Amino acid sequence: MTEIISVRFRAGGKQYYFDPLGHKVAEGQAVIVETGKGLEYGTCVKGNTAIEDETVVQPLRPLVRLATDQDEKQVRENRRREKEAMRICQQLVERHGLEMKLVDVEYSFDGSKIIFFFTSDGRVDFRALVKDLAGILRARIELRQIGVRDEARMLGGFGICGKPFCCAQFLGEFQPVSIKMAKTQNLSLNPTKISGTCGRLMCCLKYEQDAYEDAVKRCPRQDSFVECPDGAGTIASVNLLKEQVKVKLEDSTEQPKSYLASEIRVVRSGKGKRPEDYVAPPASELEKLRDPQAEAARTGRRLDAPADLSAALDRYLGEQPQAAEEPKKARVRSRHKNEARPAQEPAQEKPGAGRSAAKALRQAADQKEPAPAAREEKQPTAPSNGGHHRRHWRPRRRKPGDQA
Repeated sequence: MTEIISVRFRAGGKQYYFDPLGHKVAEGQAVIVETGKGLEYGTCVKGNTAIEDETVVQPLRPLVRLATDQDEKQVRENRRREKEAMRICQQLVERHGLEMKLVDVEYSFDGSKIIFFFTSDGRVDFRALVKDLAGILRARIELRQIGVRDEARMLGGFGICGKPFCCAQFLGEFQPVSIKMAKTQNLSLNPTKISGTCGRLMCCLKYEQDAYEDAVKRCPRQDSFVECPDGAGTIASVNLLKEQVKVKLEDSTEQPKSYLASEIRVVRSGKGKRPEDYVAPPASELEKLRDPQAEAARTGRRLDAPADLSAALDRYLGEQPQAAEEPKKARVRSRHKNEARPAQEPAQEKPGAGRSAAKALRQAADQKEPAPAAREEKQPTAPSNGGHHRRHWRPRRRKPGDQA
């Protein structure tokens, strides 16, 4: 095991390992380290850590000292001189008529070397420019051509997601990104949708590529001929994140149905003709492909619920709406057809119904007529003025000849 500290020289730049030489360095502390270009000022992004010897590139350069106030003052002076050198170099570029775009200027810690970063579509002959810069700035001059991705890292900015550039915030190295990643992730191939501000494919396409490649191995390909619990058909679309497919059944004119990838059995992968010697298996065998968890998710039934309890719950939920609708339908029939209420519903009978029946029996006894067997009582009809009709019952005075 080797003890190291990780140092970054610019925000969002690459991290480098250095030997702490027994010093305890905290994260975020400024340090002075020895590099191939001499002494440099950097910031510790990872304190004392022990790592495997195989991950260290030898020779491991040492930590010189922790940054002091004098070092901080020197760094601020270098930043001021960088702005002045940028202005001078821009004027010289215009004077020489060079097709190049200055991006950034970097002073070494001791001020003995200046690096100018620029972008250009082709090769640039800047020998005369270097000679003029060396005569004015009195230092070693280096012009370094960079790409558009490095330009975006140095300048910084915000992406279409609304966050700062990944390359300027935490990415140490650029990962190779290809258009195949966008196809694997079923993204739109519109360049404006998958390109960053630098004009190249977005670095974030690499983040989920491994997860998509793993899902592709478990899911069938589009346009494959497959067998599913409801029959045989062709895959219309594939959802890699949910690991679901939509199958257009051969013997159905309905819309494609969704199934889990575990419920599919591939007969022919990818595009092509249906196998000539293919014979569809019986429905009982295809039903074995159905996943109980997927069926429970579609029906909303719990897997741990007893069968008799689930059946009773289904019966209750199926009968409850019908029982609630029966009284309403009976009331509608009696209102429109003037039917009498059934005898088995005494609780819903009107209070005056019993008294009317007794009155009819007394009148039949007076006239010595047989009592009516089943005289229908007609419901009062609603008045034409739209108001509510109310019946008022008053007790009849008995006459001397009436029977008790």
